[in-house]
Amino acid sequence: MGILIVSNGHGEDVIGSRIGEQLQDLSNVSEIAALPLVGEGHAYKSCNIPIIGLVQKMPSGGFNQNPQQLLRDVSGGLIGLTYYQYKTIRQWAKDGGKILAVGDLVPLVFAWLSGADYGFVGTAKSEYYLRDEKDWLPQTSWLARCFGSMYFPWECWLMSHPRCRAVFPRDQLTAQILQQWPMRVFDLGNPMMDGLESTSTVNLNLKSDSFTIVLLPGSRSPEAQQNWEIILEAIQEIIEHNHSHFITFLGAISPALDLDDFQKSVISKGWTFQPIKSSELPLNDPHQLAFNKNQQTLILTQHSYQDCLQIAALAIAMAGTATEQFVGLGKPAITIPGKGPQFTLNFAKKQTYLLGESVILVDHFQQVPTAINSLLRDLKKWQQIAQNGRKRLGRSGAAKRIAQCLRECFSSNR
Repeated sequence: MGILIVSNGHGEDVIGSRIGEQLQDLSNVSEIAALPLVGEGHAYKSCNIPIIGLVQKMPSGGFNQNPQQLLRDVSGGLIGLTYYQYKTIRQWAKDGGKILAVGDLVPLVFAWLSGADYGFVGTAKSEYYLRDEKDWLPQTSWLARCFGSMYFPWECWLMSHPRCRAVFPRDQLTAQILQQWPMRVFDLGNPMMDGLESTSTVNLNLKSDSFTIVLLPGSRSPEAQQNWEIILEAIQEIIEHNHSHFITFLGAISPALDLDDFQKSVISKGWTFQPIKSSELPLNDPHQLAFNKNQQTLILTQHSYQDCLQIAALAIAMAGTATEQFVGLGKPAITIPGKGPQFTLNFAKKQTYLLGESVILVDHFQQVPTAINSLLRDLKKWQQIAQNGRKRLGRSGAAKRIAQCLRECFSSNR
């Protein structure tokens, strides 16, 4: 049995690659391949999962929801690319393969058009955008309430189709709502949290005179660099208002970005380079850079992402997936809206719906110190945030559970 993973975005590629790795270890799965609809599929390449068909990086980077960005992608060859990808998926189905769609409506439609049996990992939608466990959120529209779900009727039809053998929502609440429809829904967790188990070594003793903040500017250029400038202004405000704590700031920079740009910005804000041996944090990155300002420390790293999430007590974040993963560890994130194209005010607001009280959205970087001080004074709030984050993101190991379920669903008789 061969399985083709079809995904549409960097975060979706990462989730697809994690499931693909687990599928490779199972019997009865003869071949695993991937077709990233957006970008070049670096996550699959790093896991040695072969990519079939034509892939191409689009000008918008996948954020083509507005007409201007969509036109740029069309000019960049989107229509021709989509046609060849469709032919690739159809051929895979004709050869007897199965399809695993990861993402949103687009890969789900491709899976249905293939003519093959398919599964769906829904990464983009959650009922938390519309409601919590008790009731609808106040801002939820009457139309969404009429539909009864974050998923539209046509999406529910595709997930209820006889050839759709399994649906894996991103959280328990979404699974419970989708089970109202005649579809095979499995609540197995979110692969986003795989490898990010909470550890007892993380120091969350907020009564101590020191703690650590992770800085998450995002992973797309040039937006990440623009977000970084805003985050540096925020930590300057923190330093100016802080009189009782020694703070270590961890800049978790994507390996795909040019670290020189971030380093130059740090130096321009008055930070001074210091020998890395003066840092006592256990970051597994021999290339990390440390800076000092007013007895506070700032470290830049591109190869200790998981360490940064584990060590830090809270985050200043202008990111999508990274923010969710940090919150999933039971910790709070303070977010600041940027200029986009991803982390806009609208995106940041929706993130607060998705992640609930674990995210504190401020209007301006000058408000960050106030948000931190409010958290430090409310230990009960931290306990609530810890419970909320773990509930909304789930426990680690979802990719393996999904892979095992897929094998059974694709192998069983209808």
